[in-house]
Amino acid sequence: MPGTATGKYLKVPPRKAREVVDLIRGLPVEQAQQVVQFSKRRAARFIGKVLKSAVSNAQQAKEGGAKSLFVAEAVVNEGPTVKKVFARARGVRNVMKRRTSHITIVVEEQ
Repeated sequence: MPGTATGKYLKVPPRKAREVVDLIRGLPVEQAQQVVQFSKRRAARFIGKVLKSAVSNAQQAKEGGAKSLFVAEAVVNEGPTVKKVFARARGVRNVMKRRTSHITIVVEEQ
C-alpha cells in the first residue's frame, strides 16, 4: 500500500522546489531524507516534512519498516500566486508576485 502526503500552499516557488524534488525521485527513503537534510535550498525543509509524513502514512497502512520504502512519485504543482502592488516613481506601480507550491510525494515498497 503506497503512502501519500501532500503539502499545499507552501510559500516556496515551484521552480526552486522542483530542483530538490528531482534529486530525491526514485531514491530509497533513507537516502532521500539525507539528501533533503543536507540540501542548501529553503524548499528542502518543506519537502522533508512532506516526505516524513508520506513515510508515516505508509507505515500506518502496513506494518512495515522504512527500510524497504522508496520515493515512487514526487510532484510539485503551482499554487495560487499572491500579488502585492507597491508604488514607484512617477505614478507607476510595480507588482511583486509571491508564488506558492503544492508538493505531493508517494512512497511505495520495493
